[in-house]
Amino acid sequence: MLEFEGKRYLDGRASDPRELGWMRGAPPPKDRRITFESDSYFDFPQNRWSLSHMRELVATVNVWRGQGAPSQFERSDKTADIDALTFADKDGRIRRFDEALFDTYADGIVVLHRGRIVYERYFGALEPHLPHACYSVTKSYAGALTAAFVHEGVLDDSKMIPHYLPELRGTAWQDATLRQVMDMQTGLAHTEEYAPGDRSSDAWTYRIASGRRPRPDSYGGPRTACDYLRTVRKQGTHGEAFAYKSINTDVMAWVMARVTGRSFAQLLHERLWSPLGCEEDGYVIVDPIGLPLAGGGLNATLRDLARFGELIRREGEWNGKQLIPASVVHDIQEGDHPAKLPAIGYSYRSQWWVPHNELGAIEARGLYGQRIYVAPKAEMVIARFASHPLAPARYNDVISVPQMLALGRMLRE
Repeated sequence: MLEFEGKRYLDGRASDPRELGWMRGAPPPKDRRITFESDSYFDFPQNRWSLSHMRELVATVNVWRGQGAPSQFERSDKTADIDALTFADKDGRIRRFDEALFDTYADGIVVLHRGRIVYERYFGALEPHLPHACYSVTKSYAGALTAAFVHEGVLDDSKMIPHYLPELRGTAWQDATLRQVMDMQTGLAHTEEYAPGDRSSDAWTYRIASGRRPRPDSYGGPRTACDYLRTVRKQGTHGEAFAYKSINTDVMAWVMARVTGRSFAQLLHERLWSPLGCEEDGYVIVDPIGLPLAGGGLNATLRDLARFGELIRREGEWNGKQLIPASVVHDIQEGDHPAKLPAIGYSYRSQWWVPHNELGAIEARGLYGQRIYVAPKAEMVIARFASHPLAPARYNDVISVPQMLALGRMLRE
């Protein structure tokens, strides 16, 4: 058992969905079923199964990998050395790399060094071919695409949002620039909290509107993502402070779709999945009218997640083609602007987190422990999926942040 916020939870081994028998049987026993209607698939330990099976629970749209052969990773196995790596977590406790994976409820991890797979492990419900929920890692895909369109002149990040979306006149985004949305520097009367057991946050209401939670019989609120966005009002001043609100990303993706005529899912296929030679199709959760949810709806396999991380490490180049402008990657890596977060030493740029550490790392981060960790100075990429009992990253970071830094130091030597 492990304890968080004074409550005890099954540990990474005991909560293995195969051991607990979730969704096993024909049909599964009632106490082992995970359904959309129960509104419990976000809960632990059910999430240890559901995060690898989102397509069976909510509406989605496919991200086609294309007709070409998948790109191949060379391998240089370092499993034994990496498993035995020891490091001190943020509380000073000495841990082994392999045991720490269980203590952070990892579902799978792939480590690339100089483009080669040096470490790959899967746990619980996850398999190499199976897409897993990326949650807010999705934002970094959307941010890279938006920044690329700005670089190419398709979008102007100095324009106010209603320039592209007249529907948002009179809302919180009336006088917000696209760049302020990209960097989460908007003042919105919208709460985004994921405290254990508390679903009073506006973020949970948005999930009802966008079809990711069942609607109570008495529900009379917005019934699509766009309808919800039109209800959000301003609170504070845009551009003065960092304020992480996932609805900004859906506004950003809406702008991309309006200008390009291509949905977020189509852009992922055309600009990333197909040219990267992804092994499997991905998919994105959609709202009731089919709008892909860019704030946290992507599901992808672990190796395909690693491909995107490697693309960023290579400054947007893949097999001789520049899929993301190098200047976009450089701008993200700089990351030192007024939205810097002094409490944790990070800054944020184009929907990426920048820790300003010795490895020159940038991170894509999602609820329950999802992560892409790109460390250019170690020539390393880590792609990891997890299903932690608690959603906020801080419960995982006490172990995973020093764990990734220690691995980068080892591979850099």
